[in-house]
Amino acid sequence: MIENREEHLRNNLKQVFGYDAFRSGQLEIIDHLLDGQDVVSIMPTGAGKSLCFQLPALLHNFQTIIVSPLVALMNDQTAALKGLGVDVELIHSGRSYQDNATSWRSFVGGGAKILYLSPERLMQERMLAALQAQKIGMFVIDEAHCISKWGAGFRPDYEALSRLKDLFPHVIIGAFTATADHATRIDISEKLTKGHARIIVKGFDRPNLSLAVNAKKDLKGSLLSYVTKRAGESGIIYCLSRKETDDIAASLSEQGVNALAYHAGKSMEFRNAAQKRFMSEDNIVMVATIAFGMGIDKPDIRFVVHASLPASVEAFYQEIGRAGRDGMPSDTVLFYGLSDLIKRQRMIFEGDGNEQFKLLEYRRLEALIGYCETVKCRKAALLSYFDEESEPCGNCDNVMGA
Repeated sequence: MIENREEHLRNNLKQVFGYDAFRSGQLEIIDHLLDGQDVVSIMPTGAGKSLCFQLPALLHNFQTIIVSPLVALMNDQTAALKGLGVDVELIHSGRSYQDNATSWRSFVGGGAKILYLSPERLMQERMLAALQAQKIGMFVIDEAHCISKWGAGFRPDYEALSRLKDLFPHVIIGAFTATADHATRIDISEKLTKGHARIIVKGFDRPNLSLAVNAKKDLKGSLLSYVTKRAGESGIIYCLSRKETDDIAASLSEQGVNALAYHAGKSMEFRNAAQKRFMSEDNIVMVATIAFGMGIDKPDIRFVVHASLPASVEAFYQEIGRAGRDGMPSDTVLFYGLSDLIKRQRMIFEGDGNEQFKLLEYRRLEALIGYCETVKCRKAALLSYFDEESEPCGNCDNVMGA
C-alpha cells in the first residue's frame, strides 16, 4: 500500500466514522477492495467488518450494492451511516412502495452511492436489468455463509447470488462473514467469484468470552439459577424448538425474570416489538430459536446460553459471538444431554440433502460433541476447528476447574 493512500484512508476513517485507527485486518481488506480485487473475508464478531466495505464504497467512484439477509440489519446499518452524515439508501419489503421508490430515485440520480438490498429483491429480473444500466462497481455480500450449503445458516435465496459474476463480470465482489470453516470459505469463493477471490481470515479468538458446558439436568431450575445470578444483565438463551422456547420463557417470567420468547411462529409485529425491547432494555433475557440473532448489534449482551445442542461448531461459534461485542467479559454456557444429540442426529439423517451433505453435517456434529466432551481447554478445542492454535485460555470451565 502506498503511503499517501494509507494517510488518505486514515483521514477518511476519522472524518466519516470518528475512529483514530483501524482495527486489526481492516486496512488489508480495504486495500484489496480499492485495488479492484474480489475478497472473501472471515472476521470475528465485533472486529468491524462493516467498515471494511462501507469505507471503500464511499471512496470508489462508482455505486455499490450491499446485500444483507435481514431487514433489521439493513435498518441498523443504514441508520448508523445516516447518523454519520453518509447518503445511503435501502429497499426492502418492510418499507412502503413510496419510500422504496424515493430511495431508488435517490440512488439512480446520484444522491447516494450505496444501496442496501435483500437477496430476494436484488435477484428479481427487473432489478437486475435496472442495475445493469447503472454504474455499479461493487457488490458486497454480508453474512456470506448463507450462500453455502456447507455453512451455518444456509438460505436458498442466497444461492441465486452465484449469478452475479456472470451478469456483472467486471464488478468487484466483497463477501463477509464471521463464521466459515475451510470448506465453506472455498464454496463462498467458488459461487460468488468463480474461485478467484482473495480469502482473508482474521482470527476467531474472542478472549473476553468464557466457555462452559453443563450437564442438561433440571434445565429450568438451572436456567433460573443462572440468570438470577446475573440480575441486571441482558442475555440470550437459545433453544432447539418453538415449544421449548415458549416453555422456558414462560417459566422464567413466572419467577420474575424479564424474559421474552422469540421464534418464527410468532407474528412479525410481535418479533419486531420483542427485538426493539431487547435492543433498548438493559435487563432482558431473550429466549429464542435461531430465528433470532443474525445482525443483532447490542454491544452489552453479557451471556449466551444454549439450552439445547446447536447444529455444529460453526453455528455455536456464530451464536456465542453475539455476546460481549463491547469487549467486556461475557459468559457462554452450553447445556449438553444425550436426548439433544439423538434429536440432532435424527434431523440430519431425515433432512434434505444428498449423502455427502449428510455425512459432512454428521462430522460437524461430531466435532461439536468433541468440544462438549473434551477435558482439555475448550477454547483450544474450539479454535482448532477453524485451524487456529491456542494456549490454555484460563477462561473456560475445564482450565479454571483444573
